[in-house]
Amino acid sequence: MADLVLYGTESCHLCEEAEQLLVQFGLDFEKQDIIEDPQLQQRYGLRIPVLLHAASACELNWPFDEDGLREFLAQVSN
Repeated sequence: MADLVLYGTESCHLCEEAEQLLVQFGLDFEKQDIIEDPQLQQRYGLRIPVLLHAASACELNWPFDEDGLREFLAQVSN
């Protein structure tokens, strides 16, 4: 599993925006479609996209921008 996991769905334009932001930052991340897992649907269904830092279990909920992403990454790298 990658350190960063982006939870979302294929037909979510907000998820696409979040993914583009992560790509702009040059981050290595795994995409996880919540449709494939009923537990993930229940946990994240109304909050997607959500970025998870797997090692710390910290989550960054949408909406987030460049500044929010920088703050999150600084927080989880400590």
